[in-house]
Amino acid sequence: MARYFLEVTYDGTAFHGSQLQGALPTVQLAVNKTLSTLFRIPIESFGSSRTDEGVHALGNFYHFDIEEPLHPSFLYKMNAIMPEAVSVKRVYQANDPELNARFDAISRQYRYRIYAHKNPFFINRALYFPFRINMDALHETAAIIKEYTNFESFSKRNTQSKTFLCTIFQSYWEQHEEQIHYIVEGNRFLRGMVRGLVGTQLQIARGKGTTADFRKIVEALDCTKADFSVAGYGLYLEKVKYPEGVLTEIKDKR
Repeated sequence: MARYFLEVTYDGTAFHGSQLQGALPTVQLAVNKTLSTLFRIPIESFGSSRTDEGVHALGNFYHFDIEEPLHPSFLYKMNAIMPEAVSVKRVYQANDPELNARFDAISRQYRYRIYAHKNPFFINRALYFPFRINMDALHETAAIIKEYTNFESFSKRNTQSKTFLCTIFQSYWEQHEEQIHYIVEGNRFLRGMVRGLVGTQLQIARGKGTTADFRKIVEALDCTKADFSVAGYGLYLEKVKYPEGVLTEIKDKR
């Protein structure tokens, strides 16, 4: 039995999130249906990171197990069957058949995109936020985030997480022509965490609090203090990292 990893990209507005939810259209359901159609047997995939409804991905991963070898044109065939809103970027074989897409990932990186001037080409791709904001405050709050490890204030209720501890490797804002982006990388993220971080930082940057208030919100360990109101479609799961050498890419031979 061999284990394979699919690196997928998708338009989150076409799905009710990434994780299975019965018959509702989700990314995982699309992956499972495509694999099952291709191999003509039921195949179940397992995702590396759960994304909410509307959230996009430039590189999420799903693993699956199969005994038979992959078709020489496996990648082509997968994308021919997949819905238009999702595609498989790359296919890998796990060098260890026990490698797990979720539990063996060492980091995940997200990007949240915001624009201030109306632009129809950014609809459902970034958050329209036509308010005056203090960029210095954004840079300060982003730096503060790296100082903490308990992010209970930024976890939505009804979570299945047993711990609120996360290690944040990167947290910063940058300018991209007409947009500003928030980039955050960590070993794990809680339910709604990135949107909570973005929404709360934006409130501080609008003058609805100080950086000292932001610290108090983090330390309160109370999700009612944070702002989760920013839309999902501004958020992108940008990349998932695994230890070097654990995956071997398989390219089509067509």
